[in-house]
Amino acid sequence: MDGSFNLIAVVVAALSAFLVGGLWYSPLLFMKAWQQDAGVETDADKQPHPAKVFGFAALFSLISCIVFSNFIVTGSGAVDGLLLGLQVGFGFVLCSFGINYQFANRPMRLIAIDGGYHTAQFALFGLILGGWPWS
Repeated sequence: MDGSFNLIAVVVAALSAFLVGGLWYSPLLFMKAWQQDAGVETDADKQPHPAKVFGFAALFSLISCIVFSNFIVTGSGAVDGLLLGLQVGFGFVLCSFGINYQFANRPMRLIAIDGGYHTAQFALFGLILGGWPWS
């Protein structure tokens, strides 16, 4: 863990996970269930400006991918990266959400939606960073 990372691989991985998030929380998959369980207003006038929401989401995705890249060797193999990402996403993120959501009395479905996305996000980070052909 020397703090260096492959900027191109990290940007590709972060953007890929950001795009998966767009699909994950879209009407095609979990948008309605997530809005209902999270208590999110559907009225566009009550929502924060999309540039702020998407800008911060992209920034947080990039930061988390940079940090994750310190735990994986670029080119170590897509399968190893995928497995590490699944462990981080499920073991750290989903389970941490589970603790907080239980104390907040949030539905298990919301834990599955949010934690499931972040498990997929880190799995994708690992798949891309581990399988990246050059450092």
